[in-house]
Amino acid sequence: MKKLQIIVLAFLVLGACKSGEKQSDAYGNFEAVETIVSSEMPGKLLIMDAKQGDLLEQGKLIALIDTTELYLKKLQTQAQLDASGTKKQNVSAQINVFKEQKKNVLTTQQRITKMFADKAATQQQVDDINGQMNVLDKQISATNTQFQLISSEMEVVKRQLDLISEQLTKCRIKSPIKGTVLETYLENGELATPGKPVLKMADLSNLELKVYISGAQLSNVKLGNEAKVLIDSDAKEMQTMSGKITWISSESEFTPKIIQTKEERVKLMYAVKILVANDGRLKIGMPGEVVF
Repeated sequence: MKKLQIIVLAFLVLGACKSGEKQSDAYGNFEAVETIVSSEMPGKLLIMDAKQGDLLEQGKLIALIDTTELYLKKLQTQAQLDASGTKKQNVSAQINVFKEQKKNVLTTQQRITKMFADKAATQQQVDDINGQMNVLDKQISATNTQFQLISSEMEVVKRQLDLISEQLTKCRIKSPIKGTVLETYLENGELATPGKPVLKMADLSNLELKVYISGAQLSNVKLGNEAKVLIDSDAKEMQTMSGKITWISSESEFTPKIIQTKEERVKLMYAVKILVANDGRLKIGMPGEVVF
């Protein structure tokens, strides 16, 4: 009987020790900022140089959309620009011819005007030379207008070329960040459309543990504070990692399912995110605990 009492007492002591262990302050799951990379141009996918699990550097080529139609359009527009440039040169040469003619007529006009003053020329001669000068001025003015019109048309064509060049650039889909490919949605030969996702990626070098705390815990949680993060090592052990509080919700919300006890589930809670450097042990969706 005495031996049985000792065994019962030992169990009570062990139970008391276990119940006295410090529990975590909050529970949650690890998240990452996911980036959806989409196509900005329509066309057939010629190259898809990324697969699930690949680590991509920022700016690396992910996929290439067929650019044949755009390239031919660029050649056509460039030919149009060259033709307008030639026309502009011809008009400019014509203006120079008119100006040279005007210079000669101006010399003749000055001579006839002087002769008319000396009564050595008739009024008809004066009227004829003045008429020639007026005609040349109108021709120069009209040709200048044509010159300006061609210049304006060339500017429009240049902007069209810029647009086509930009569209050609957008046919080369590049990684916007350094990160790991989580999912791919298109394969070689499939049709890409504007806004259609090509792949999903995320920077896994740092993950955020999103947990929920009660209003009573808010006073102990400050932005920038260090926190101890716990993750499962095996069925009985926990691994410890360090993290930093980077975000605290400004509004309360209904308690999510992750909260452990029935009493806590009836409370309104605040979401908190803890940034943790990932050494390879952390995965998206993995459960975690935190001690503030």
